[in-house]
Amino acid sequence: MIISEKQVVSVNYHLTVPGDNGGAEITIEKTSTEEPFVFLIGAGQLLPDFESNLAGKKVGDKFDFRIEAGRGYGEYQLDHVVNLPIENFLDDKGKLDTEMIAVGKNVPMVDNEGHRLWGKVIEIGINNVKMDFNHPLAGKELHFEGEVLDVRTATQDELDHGHVHGPGGHHH
Repeated sequence: MIISEKQVVSVNYHLTVPGDNGGAEITIEKTSTEEPFVFLIGAGQLLPDFESNLAGKKVGDKFDFRIEAGRGYGEYQLDHVVNLPIENFLDDKGKLDTEMIAVGKNVPMVDNEGHRLWGKVIEIGINNVKMDFNHPLAGKELHFEGEVLDVRTATQDELDHGHVHGPGGHHH
């Protein structure tokens, strides 16, 4: 069976990004044949270029493709790095939770419209906390290498719910 819309696809892949200053590629994620990545193609939950690079492949086919930053998680945006008043991070006694709010930590936040997002603490000052709200892979070219392990027709339930059920997928 060839990968196309409305199919459940199982792949084993290795995702890397370029190292700093042109250094060796850095592993971001690596699946295995025992724990593959299983998804419903065409459900709009994956990067479009990831799906398009797999379209037309079948079980046993190998793949090796790159997705430029702008078509992946976007270019790094300097305006997504902001200083927030330190008061936003103090508890009711005026203390900063240094376990949770520390340089390098990812912190769950809510914006003015109620959207949940993650911010990485870049710097803690006397009056502000500098946060980076870019996706961790923003500005990075994505390099996927792997193999197609399985392709099957999605069930009507999977199509209705927009995700895979059963092994490797969601369980209701």
